[in-house]
Amino acid sequence: MKGGIQGLKGSQVFLVLIWLVCASVLAFTWTKTTILTSFIPNQGFIFQVDSERRVSGSFSDERKEPEQLVYLPNNFIKVAHLTREEAQNLSSSEGNKEDHGSLETKAAEVSRGQSKLEQAEPVKKNFAESLNIRELPRNMSTDIDYKDCNYAKGKWIYDDSRPLYSGFGCKQWLSTMWACRLTQRTDFEYEKLRWQPKDCIMENFSGAKFLERMRGKTLAFVGDSLGRQQFQSLMCMVTGGEDKLQIVDVGSDYGLVKAQGATRPDGWAYRFTITNTTILYRWSASLCDLEPINASNPNTEFAMHLDRPPAFLQKFLHKFDVVVLNTGHHWNRGKLNANKWIMYVGGVPNTNRRIADIGGAKNFTIHSIVRWMDSQLPLHPHLKVFLRSISPRHFFNGDWNTGGTCDNTTPLSGGKEIVKDESCDPVASSTVRGTRVKLLDITGPSELRDEGHISRYSIKASPGVQDCLHWCLPGVPDTWNEILFAQL
Repeated sequence: MKGGIQGLKGSQVFLVLIWLVCASVLAFTWTKTTILTSFIPNQGFIFQVDSERRVSGSFSDERKEPEQLVYLPNNFIKVAHLTREEAQNLSSSEGNKEDHGSLETKAAEVSRGQSKLEQAEPVKKNFAESLNIRELPRNMSTDIDYKDCNYAKGKWIYDDSRPLYSGFGCKQWLSTMWACRLTQRTDFEYEKLRWQPKDCIMENFSGAKFLERMRGKTLAFVGDSLGRQQFQSLMCMVTGGEDKLQIVDVGSDYGLVKAQGATRPDGWAYRFTITNTTILYRWSASLCDLEPINASNPNTEFAMHLDRPPAFLQKFLHKFDVVVLNTGHHWNRGKLNANKWIMYVGGVPNTNRRIADIGGAKNFTIHSIVRWMDSQLPLHPHLKVFLRSISPRHFFNGDWNTGGTCDNTTPLSGGKEIVKDESCDPVASSTVRGTRVKLLDITGPSELRDEGHISRYSIKASPGVQDCLHWCLPGVPDTWNEILFAQL
């Protein structure tokens, strides 16, 4: 018998060809058929969600968004036809993994059936029920790191779903002097702008997601009146500007009570009982420890200890999970003289001429408190600390006391985009470099928003000095909190 194919008869060759065609069809069908592929060992999975469409900006109910990247522990996955909001909801679960476990583990348990879901205590039932989850082979990876996003680099875009709360309705938390809806101002296009980072997706904020992420935790704002604005903004964002009965005043737990003869306390603290989440603000315009030089004298001067953190932080730091620090606009000779603050270093009046300069004193103080906070972080592993970069002023044709104005009402007239990688606040960025303190970088995005200040508007409509320092609320400080939320 001859070997090889030459030894085969014509009918035999025909049968071999038929066999090869059938084998190819079977292999192709095997990879495409759900029932057959269920027998293939699982190489991983991705979520594929039947989206609930929403109308926001240019998106419609019928139009599907492009594929998104969703960050899960240690990697990204591709999700076909997933809305930005849904992608953000999935990625947000990573932020609380110490409480809720691995999202990949949860998804696998959900996909095995409802009974498994009920047995897995860390999985939120309403979260799982809102998703139509099935296992598919993972076919994508990327080197992008969600946590290293430069949130200060991006652009402002119009979003008709904004603002996040009503300037009329948030009366419980919002100071009337900052609620521009209650003034004579008639242009409110500035409320419709949303910040969009260039190289990453910034998770959409919701009060429910914030409270869940901060369950059993305390967030403390410590700083000047711009820090107070950020505190009030967050309270309005979390509550949606509505009265919530499940919030209790816990200011007395932190010594935040109004002193006799004072117009207001040095801060406020409120607890959302549903998640045991506390949000507080403590006034500390300089981030220094202030100590009366002669406590028995009502007109005493105050030692401004440039190298000591505020006593409030020294006393209550162990109770905090997130601290946001800010300072800047009280560092001028007029403020120091009016407050009777005397610079001290090492427990004695300062004699260093370089530090005696206002700019030098501010930089020395910021570096001092950041170094101190960095030294405390190993003692409080749960703690995250942010130094918020400076909020820009927009006085034109003068300063606050020399006729400076900010009358522009056209949003983004000076540009809408930040393209550089470096922070617009080099002092703050250099201060946190090499430490475990994070930079909450808001200067660049805020610099583009000169139309968002209080300006000449007030409740009484009386002429006077324009406020080109503080912001209308709702407004720019809401974006600061969105960037903060994305980093929690």
